[in-house]
Amino acid sequence: MKAIGYRSPGAITRIDALEDITLPDPMPGGQDLLVRVSAVSVNPVDTKVRRNAAPDPGAYRVLGFDAVGIVEAMGPEAQGFTPGDRVYYAGSVARPGANAELHLVDARIAARAPASLDDAAAAALPLTAITAWEMLFDRLEVTRPIPGAAPAVLVIGGAGGVGSIAIQLLRALTGLTVIATASRPETKDWVHQLGAHHVIDHGQPLAPQIAALGIGAPGHVFITTQSHLHQKDVAELIAPQGKVGLIDDPEAPLDLMLFKRKAVSLHWEMMFARPIFGTADIGEQGRLLAEVARLVDAGQIRSTVTEVLRPINAANLRDAHAAIESGRTRGKIVLQGF
Repeated sequence: MKAIGYRSPGAITRIDALEDITLPDPMPGGQDLLVRVSAVSVNPVDTKVRRNAAPDPGAYRVLGFDAVGIVEAMGPEAQGFTPGDRVYYAGSVARPGANAELHLVDARIAARAPASLDDAAAAALPLTAITAWEMLFDRLEVTRPIPGAAPAVLVIGGAGGVGSIAIQLLRALTGLTVIATASRPETKDWVHQLGAHHVIDHGQPLAPQIAALGIGAPGHVFITTQSHLHQKDVAELIAPQGKVGLIDDPEAPLDLMLFKRKAVSLHWEMMFARPIFGTADIGEQGRLLAEVARLVDAGQIRSTVTEVLRPINAANLRDAHAAIESGRTRGKIVLQGF
């Protein structure tokens, strides 16, 4: 089968940073679905792994943690699907990725793709939807009020892949006020279109901008990027007993003492935790993706795809990685078709 992989970690500017390769077809076992991949999207985790994680000596590492495709075969323990089903999923960072014609995924973390979306639009959703859903509803418990706090959620980095879907989930599933940050005219317009009630500039101090809204201190803050730059502002603007969610890899140590005085709790989200450790509730990811598909088909959530590159090959994947690393993308970049 065709695939894209790398032999050694490093900068995306190298010609061998990602290469077109040929690998044996995988065989499904256990809970596996064998999926013929039709579209994939690119996430920051792809670039982080490519820069830092060396494959086994002499082997290629295949990335790709968002996919849409057709089930071709199933392992003996896989349930809930049949060959021919069109599925979408994010996979697991502990297994070979979906930048390949054929891919194995645990059936419990997959769901039928939204019928109303084409492959490219559907491929933009799984990883960011899982990350946003688990953070908002499992970690931060945003529907559980914080005493005295404004019924509001601040999403820092609202125009990115995760922020884009978090805004929509909040609007579709809660009555909370959504405040999002963006710093450029095009990204401010984007988060407004997605449903943010208020948009503030994360290039400027956040606390005064929150105060100027006149709605009170939010009880929940979701930091999707550059948490080390925003920690002091967040500690100042959040309500006492509030909750802060983090998903990035801070470039400098966080000062946890900033949050002690207000008894603010910090919550990490790692959407690969369930599949990596085979948790008892691993099936929650398949179930939430099925609910996201329902919301999409009902017109309550839209895909966050903003660019589609064709075909799926090393050259286009290198371009996508470079765009992600620029830190200036809006929504999701998708590759379609081998």
